[in-house]
Amino acid sequence: MKILCLRIGFMILFILVYAILPTVLIRINGWGIKKRLQSEKIAITFDDGPNPIYTPQLLDLLKKYGVKATFFVVGSKVDRYPEIIKRMSEEGHTIGIHHFHHVSSWICSPFRIKRELALTEQAINGCTNEKVTFYRPPWGHFNLFSLIISKPYKKIMWSHIFGDWKAEKAKDGLLKELRTAVEPGSILLLHDCGETLGADQDAPGYMIKNLEIYLKEAMAKGTKFITLKEL
Repeated sequence: MKILCLRIGFMILFILVYAILPTVLIRINGWGIKKRLQSEKIAITFDDGPNPIYTPQLLDLLKKYGVKATFFVVGSKVDRYPEIIKRMSEEGHTIGIHHFHHVSSWICSPFRIKRELALTEQAINGCTNEKVTFYRPPWGHFNLFSLIISKPYKKIMWSHIFGDWKAEKAKDGLLKELRTAVEPGSILLLHDCGETLGADQDAPGYMIKNLEIYLKEAMAKGTKFITLKEL
């Protein structure tokens, strides 16, 4: 029993030192990451796609209002839907890395993270022939080695996160929160795919409907939007 307790204690300490503590310190202190822009404009970013149903609808919406956004994509989905990534690139959006699989850095070895980054960059390059500059780890999780391994990329977090991966929130509470997200330099985080752990598959549909209302109102007020590669 004593040995078991020691092992459990060691595992808890390891998880704390390797995963949780680095994430907390990085995000609180802003080490190596960007949570806001030095810009008069707002950046809208999307995680977890591409999705064959919702991402094309989202691209249609952004094109309608002339808004350029940034997509942090999952590499395995890029391989499945390369035509969507090509369209993103052709329409002027920025495409960044969100791991090859939607896996937390908390359970990844340094070698696994390096491979997740490399495979996703390779998948994006295969569709766009563009240099990949930006990276956002799934759930915003880091570990002890994340900043070293991801040094070639600019790590982008967010100033506003809305919980829009849940259908109830995307349907009823999202628009109210979006309307308050108008500060210059804000980085908004939304999701164009509901296939990840804890998400609802139909949530992006509600997100897109409320995003259109937000875009229409914001642009009528003169709000400007920017894609990260314009910085």
